[in-house]
Amino acid sequence: MTLHFDNISYRYRPWRTDVLAGFDYELPDGLTILLGPNGAGKSTLLRLGASVTYPRRGQVNVDGISSKTREFRRHVSWMPQNVTAMTALTAREQVSYTGWLKGMSRSEAWAASLDALATVNLADQADHKTKTLSGGQLRRLGVASATIHRSSVLLLDEPTAGMDPTQRRTFRDILTTIADRGVKVLMSTHDVADLAEDATHVTVMSKGQIRYDGPTYDYLRNAPVGTPESRLAEAAYTALTLG
Repeated sequence: MTLHFDNISYRYRPWRTDVLAGFDYELPDGLTILLGPNGAGKSTLLRLGASVTYPRRGQVNVDGISSKTREFRRHVSWMPQNVTAMTALTAREQVSYTGWLKGMSRSEAWAASLDALATVNLADQADHKTKTLSGGQLRRLGVASATIHRSSVLLLDEPTAGMDPTQRRTFRDILTTIADRGVKVLMSTHDVADLAEDATHVTVMSKGQIRYDGPTYDYLRNAPVGTPESRLAEAAYTALTLG
């Protein structure tokens, strides 16, 4: 299933200018990295896509199912930047509880929770209290909670912020595994290193507009001629957002 943004306009206050205006976007297959400076509209796009908020004009839908319906939320999952640990619960209990909130029966959620934890390499922490998890483990718990009901789309807002390189590598591997299973993943980030070799697609936003939307290898071609290979992603980003 595909997430669509059709002619979207959105502003935070009636007297302010639109953050997004006449905005169209379709999330492609695989893992997509969403890049852009602060104020570009990335978080707004994700919040609209997750039906946390609704557009002033236009429609967000997944294969025609409006974001204003409960059915939409069965297909689209969102992981905010800050994942809250329910400190009285174990990792499995928190994931299971989230599944129940998403409409699964208690038995279904409990059964699916262990598979969800295994997908993010946390099965060995299933019976540990969430308050004992590290920051990187807590982010992975957030992914397990977001995907327990087997959604078709996963949206993540700056999930690798504050992670060390090893944690970031592990987290990207997990997202690649999820994308390989047919889930369409959109992850916003400020770190072009998150592109690595894993992202199949890159979307760059600036001032509420899309500056680039296409395969990773074409994105890298936006770097000026002569740029060292190790700096291609950064140089391409600079060229697209400041050029």
